[in-house]
Amino acid sequence: MQTNFIGVNVTANATGAVAAAMMGHLVMVVDVIDMSTTLEAALDAGAVAVFGASPDSSRAPVDLNPEKIGMEAGSIALRNGTEVVLISEPRVGTDEERLQRASKAVAGIKKSGARIAAVVPNNGAETAKLVDFKNKVVLAVTDTGGVAYDAAFNAGAPAVVTGTIARTMQKRGTKPAHDAAARAVEQASRLGVGITVVAATANSLEDILAAEYIARLILEKGFTQLK
Repeated sequence: MQTNFIGVNVTANATGAVAAAMMGHLVMVVDVIDMSTTLEAALDAGAVAVFGASPDSSRAPVDLNPEKIGMEAGSIALRNGTEVVLISEPRVGTDEERLQRASKAVAGIKKSGARIAAVVPNNGAETAKLVDFKNKVVLAVTDTGGVAYDAAFNAGAPAVVTGTIARTMQKRGTKPAHDAAARAVEQASRLGVGITVVAATANSLEDILAAEYIARLILEKGFTQLK
């Protein structure tokens, strides 16, 4: 791993997430519709930790290991004496379909010894209405956002977080973006690393604009100097 400057970059796609991880940066994944918004809602509702992972069908040109992330999520749940909430797709479908698309991540959770408390769709802020997230560990197995998270995690990023500009049940206006920026600054400062904000897909204008906006907020919080 080669550490780059303690500053802020913006990139896109799973390949950009891998490059950021290899620079030693904290990686923030921005998938406004809907993965990172779903996870922001889970954090608002009291989740103790959130993760992303790729579905079984992903063909991204990077190394992915959703089973490893499932094991990590399960291990965190056990250490906190809690369970895992699995978020998966399709949005409209059955729990069996969602579990099937996430079977590798589910295998990791089971290997850890943790229990899956609920399986819910990836519906953004509305997901908070479907299940009680309080004190739960949350794993979102989704296309784009989950894939980018998985890529950064398995490329060795010192930390992977998520962020959104979309409102949630508890946050309005620019607060979701400010909270995401503050979360990244706090963790990166503690770790002594730079930050790369990753738009989950370059094909999504909302992700690109959101990533640029959150990066600007990070800079406004003074995260600009070499250390």
